[in-house]
Amino acid sequence: MSVKHPPKAQKVPEELVIHDDVRVDNYYWLNDKENKDVISYLEAENEYYDALTQHTKDFQESLFQEMKGRIKEDDSSVPYKLNDYWYSTRYIIGGEYPLYSRFKNDLNAEEEIMFNCNDMAKGHDYFSLGGIAISPNNKMAAFGVDTVSRRQYTLQIKDLETGAVLDDKIENTTGGGVWANDNETLFYTRKDPVTLRSDKIYKHKLGTPTSEDVLIFHEQDDTFSTFIYRTKSKKYLVIGSFSTLTSEFQILSTDNPDGEFQVFSPRERGLEYTIFHYEDSFYILTNKDKAENFKLMRTSEDKTTSEHWQEFISHRKDVLLEDIDIFKEYYVLSERENGLNKIRIIRWDGTGAYFLPFKNETYTAYVGSNPDFDTEVLRYSYNSMSTPSSVIDFNMRTKTKEIKKEQEVLGGLFDKDNYKEERLWATARDGEKIPMSVVYRKDTVLGENTPILQYAYGSYGSTIDPYFSTVRLSLLDRGFVFVIAHVRGGEYLGRRWYETGKLLQKKNTFTDFIDCSKYLIEQKMTSEKHLYAMGGSAGGLLMGAISNMQPNIYNGIIAAVPFVDVVTTMLDDSIPLTTGEYDEWGNPNEMEYYDYMKSYSPYDNVTAQDYPHMLVTTGLHDSQVQYFEPAKWVAKLRELKKDNHQLLLNTNMEAGHGGASGRFESLREVAKEYAFLLDLEGKIA
Repeated sequence: MSVKHPPKAQKVPEELVIHDDVRVDNYYWLNDKENKDVISYLEAENEYYDALTQHTKDFQESLFQEMKGRIKEDDSSVPYKLNDYWYSTRYIIGGEYPLYSRFKNDLNAEEEIMFNCNDMAKGHDYFSLGGIAISPNNKMAAFGVDTVSRRQYTLQIKDLETGAVLDDKIENTTGGGVWANDNETLFYTRKDPVTLRSDKIYKHKLGTPTSEDVLIFHEQDDTFSTFIYRTKSKKYLVIGSFSTLTSEFQILSTDNPDGEFQVFSPRERGLEYTIFHYEDSFYILTNKDKAENFKLMRTSEDKTTSEHWQEFISHRKDVLLEDIDIFKEYYVLSERENGLNKIRIIRWDGTGAYFLPFKNETYTAYVGSNPDFDTEVLRYSYNSMSTPSSVIDFNMRTKTKEIKKEQEVLGGLFDKDNYKEERLWATARDGEKIPMSVVYRKDTVLGENTPILQYAYGSYGSTIDPYFSTVRLSLLDRGFVFVIAHVRGGEYLGRRWYETGKLLQKKNTFTDFIDCSKYLIEQKMTSEKHLYAMGGSAGGLLMGAISNMQPNIYNGIIAAVPFVDVVTTMLDDSIPLTTGEYDEWGNPNEMEYYDYMKSYSPYDNVTAQDYPHMLVTTGLHDSQVQYFEPAKWVAKLRELKKDNHQLLLNTNMEAGHGGASGRFESLREVAKEYAFLLDLEGKIA
């Protein structure tokens, strides 16, 4: 094969039969990454990608250096206090990975470096440190390490006094651990080795072999996953079980690690709840009694089942209650109204409730890390598409604030006053108003020749808020407009916005995105020759769907780690995450869901038509969306598409769902994406 010509995957017909329906998958064989022919095909696609983008390599490098040059190398987080220590994360010049350190009592004390990830990452193509958990006596730290990028962490324990890492090694965990008050008992979550579902909670005692660890809880329902944490009050250990629509919790005193966990309130199909402890009560964030946007309820410690819950904050039709943070004298509500974040502060005695004031038309504000219970200071973060992120300490009593850190944009060229951000509303085909967050340079002239990159996710109720990005400046400063389409499937406009973009209404996500695109064209902000679309993972499914449904209105599409073989994946319960996804997409073992999925599944709906220029990226070790989905999709597109547009598949042979692990190496992947767009626009220089 000449690298000037695209690879041609071998066709090996595989009949997939269910509900008396036969689907023929000619590229099913690509599922087996142990097959050397599969690896050869992926490598051939990479060679083809390299050949077709060779003329952009120098530009990619300059883009990488440009993006890296805006980021402060020796950056550090704002320290937070927990149990007599101040904790901080910082980077050093030349380092790809963070250092985790702490200071006893005050920040002028000697720095104790707990973990230097630059040293720990040596010899590994991929490295991730996760779930640092400090014992109550501050002497031990549990931590997880993943060097493969399948989110299967090896859990270990470090003696912070001696610096020695104990012999205890626990494989295939979520990476985190939770300590009991005896400083000897560590609880952790293990994963199913095949499906990677978090399904078991174990108890480990320091000084005992990990083979003797005790299984505390096994989540038998394969549509649920489990986890464990410790309440902010430090009084309870909590085991949580959750599916898309249902949750359940079990509690145990942190002083009694060898006791039996008690079910807080038994699971009920469709009942979601989360628990928070304060004094002698639990507070429950829940959708009980059809509270679609959630409400807050309260119950005593000794009567925790749902029939005892009493309403504390009632349900509101137009306000989504997202979270609560509890302090000794205050509680703080995170709410969303008309798409915008609201932070409301209330004293426990009910007096003096107020909102933090935010004046912009579109912004992102969220409560940060507040592990200290006995404080009157709330830490929160604020940014917008043109305003770098700030970390702010707000005194809830005096209502004064201190900006602890403002994100620095290095290079001396950035001025937020050079950019304009706004919120636009497109009308969907069913009459719904779809919001879009938009940012561009003020000197960019909007017209039919203006390039726009339209981005969306649109699944799992996950909201993509309008956030600041130093990396994005490389597009904006070259005349691009960036648009986040807040399509149904997210929760930007409340829980209903999510419910009407899932299961048998999933196509609303796709048509919303297309209708936003048409609005931008109709408003003469761009045209079909200069409109681009981008999404990743479930957002990659969105990219696959729109490329089949309306390929003529996009010049180019970037699909990152795309979930495109929906039917086959959802029928294979051995694939990680599948069974837990039934409440999001439906169970195709039921004919109604099978037919609906099949009608939009990107892989199943590739047809003989013209497609936009396309860049598809994946990771060989991806556990969230397996590499073979985009590989098969590209192979089928190559077979059927009628155009001569670029179709590029680039597989990271070392990484998984999140891409490269290094702080700056991940920018190289962004540089590839931006070079693809800018090349199509003739803006490579």
